Amino acid sequence: MPKNTHKIAIAGAATLGAAALAFSVVPADAQTTTTDAVSSARVAYSSEPVQAVKASVTDQLAATSVKVDAIEAKKKAAAAAAAKKKAAAEAAAKAAAKKKAAATAAAKKAAAARKAKESASRSAKRAVVKQVAVKSYADNLDGWIKHSLAIMKSKGIPGSYSGLHRNIIRESSGNPQAINNWDINAINGIPSKGLLQVIPPTFTAYHVAGTSWNIYDPVANITAAANYAADKYGTIDNVDSAY
Repeated sequence: MPKNTHKIAIAGAATLGAAALAFSVVPADAQTTTTDAVSSARVAYSSEPVQAVKASVTDQLAATSVKVDAIEAKKKAAAAAAAKKKAAAEAAAKAAAKKKAAATAAAKKAAAARKAKESASRSAKRAVVKQVAVKSYADNLDGWIKHSLAIMKSKGIPGSYSGLHRNIIRESSGNPQAINNWDINAINGIPSKGLLQVIPPTFTAYHVAGTSWNIYDPVANITAAANYAADKYGTIDNVDSAY
């Protein structure tokens, strides 16, 4: 419909409203000549344009509502994405912290193991040095007895310095090359020899590992005789005569 018709329809509606208002305020006994004038006026009226305007406004509101909903949906989606991204970042940070803690623990464990290994190595080296640093003894009767006592102690053979010294002096006067060529052993072809006058079969049977196999060797002779005396008499200290 043309715009002019739309305007006329609105104007007509306004005129009708005014006429109705005028009619309502006239007293009952008054003349109503204006009624005819109003009723004789031609009013162009149509409901279609009003309905069209209403529909257009509704459509605009609906479109606006859709736009608002879309914006809200986008905001919610953006917030959800941001929250998800933040959660992922926090999870990654926790994983990195856990990995770092594990690496630190592994490094500490490795350092402790390395330290223990180095300590064990140092201990082993000290032990080797200690073993290499063999104690030296004087090459005389005092030194021979002390050396023999050290070996006897390591082998669990009983005996004292005084017991060894007393029997050595009685048997050989401290001469490691002493030999008995007149007693029964000599007659049988096995003379007693050395500091403690040991016959060869006894020396061989009671020889102490780590000492010389030479029967005239002072330390070997003493330890073998002490070993024999421990077996037969309990200790060399219990021997006071030929044994």
